[in-house]
Amino acid sequence: MLKALAFALALVAAPAAFAQTASTGPAAPAPAYGTPIALETAQSLITAALDHARANDWRVAVAIVEPSGELVAFARLDDTQYGSIHVAQRKATTAARYRIPTLTMEERVLAGRIVSLANEDVLPIAGGRPIVIGGRIVGAIGVSGVTSTQDDEVALAALGTLDD
Repeated sequence: MLKALAFALALVAAPAAFAQTASTGPAAPAPAYGTPIALETAQSLITAALDHARANDWRVAVAIVEPSGELVAFARLDDTQYGSIHVAQRKATTAARYRIPTLTMEERVLAGRIVSLANEDVLPIAGGRPIVIGGRIVGAIGVSGVTSTQDDEVALAALGTLDD
């Protein structure tokens, strides 16, 4: 069902893709994977994400995964919709396994590159970001609960607290 929905979204957005300018060339290679994120670091990212969400009166779920996509830490604010639990984890898993922000995948789908939907574990909706420490991907953060743009803002706010 998710594939069908995403495919339909891609078809609706396809006309806008033709109006866009040509690609700027190949993307730089993603960083290599590193040692999985430590629990203490994961928990500090969750705290930072929840603090940012609270400051905006947003109810969100936040997931931190290791590079394999397996869950390391999770939290949600009271009264966050239950569906956001699963979505936050899927966004984090997608960002970790594919080594790119889910925003990038979303943009590719909207531009007509539906190959981004080739795997059922992909969730190309903004709000998932790789966690890079020491130049290596050690995991990813996924946020869900508000708009995808706001979810991504929460993820970026949390990542901005990292010392690299």
